[in-house]
Amino acid sequence: MLTKRIIPCLDVDRGRVVKGVKFFDHVDAGDPLEQARRYQDQGADELVFYDITASHEGREIMADLVRRVAENVFMPLCVGGGIRTLEDATRLIQAGAEKASMNSAAVANPNLIRDVSRKFGAQAAVLGLDANRVKEDGTEYWYVFINGGRKNTGIKVMDWVKQAESLGAGEIVLNVMNADGTTSGYDLEMTAAVSDAVSIPVVASGGAGNAQHVLDVLTTGHADAALAASIFHFNTYTVGQVKHFLADHGVPVRLT
Repeated sequence: MLTKRIIPCLDVDRGRVVKGVKFFDHVDAGDPLEQARRYQDQGADELVFYDITASHEGREIMADLVRRVAENVFMPLCVGGGIRTLEDATRLIQAGAEKASMNSAAVANPNLIRDVSRKFGAQAAVLGLDANRVKEDGTEYWYVFINGGRKNTGIKVMDWVKQAESLGAGEIVLNVMNADGTTSGYDLEMTAAVSDAVSIPVVASGGAGNAQHVLDVLTTGHADAALAASIFHFNTYTVGQVKHFLADHGVPVRLT
C-alpha cells in the first residue's frame, strides 16, 4: 500500500513566508529557508512553495529562493506562482525543484501542462487548482479561480481536473478557497469528488486545523496527500505528531 504524504506549504510573498485566511489578511510566518529546514527535520515528505502574488502582480518566478532552499534541504520541492511558460518551469526545475505547479497560466494556455509533462515527465507537471464554492440563483457550483484567488474563470472544477489529467498532469493540488486558512477542516466532499474523478494523485489543501482533519481527508476525502500550513507554521503540531496520529489510526505513512 502506498504511504500517504504530509506536505507543509510555504506561501511566499517577497521572500517571506506568510499565512492568510481565504487567501487574504496575511501575517508573517518566518524565513523560507528556516522553515524548510525545520520541516525536513520533522520528517515532511515534500515541501510546496507558492509565490502567492507573482501571477497577480506579474512578477518573475523565484528561482533564486528555490536554489537556496534546494542546496540546504533534501526533500522534494514543488514550486508554483508566476510560471507562465515552459522556460519558467525549466528554470525552476534547473534550480532544484522536482515539480512545477501551474495554475493561472495553465488556464490561459492548457498546453503548458502538456509541454512540461513531455519535457520533464508527468510527475513534474502539477496542476495547482484554487477552487471555490459559488452560489448562482440558488444553485451551488464549484469554479476554478486564478490570480491568487481573485478571478473566477467560470470553469467548472470537475471539467478542469479531467482535462488537466488528459494533458499530462501527474498530480493535482486541490486548494478549496472556502476552507483555506480557517482551520475548520478540509472540504471532504469536493476532495473526494476530484480524487474519484481522476487516476492521478490528489493533494488536499485548505482548512487543516488538527490531526483529525488530516485523517479525515486522507480517508473520507480519498486524498493521496495532505497539505497544511497554519498548524505547522504556528506550532500547533509538528509533522511528526500528525504522522504518528495517522499511523495510530491505520494510515500508512513514512515515520522517521
